[in-house]
Amino acid sequence: MSSLALIVAVLLVLVVFLFVAGLVYLAHRHPAWVAPLTVGLVGATFLAAVFVPIVVR
Repeated sequence: MSSLALIVAVLLVLVVFLFVAGLVYLAHRHPAWVAPLTVGLVGATFLAAVFVPIVVR
């Protein structure tokens, strides 16, 4: 794995972590939004599960 690929992977992990932390904070501050946030997160997970293997290949 090249240095550039490693840096990009680390940055991607950090961005995803910040996004998930933001969703957790939002769900904590607004409990009524938990269901829509869960549906959105499941949808994003499904899209990632479909497209990541295509992109990696």
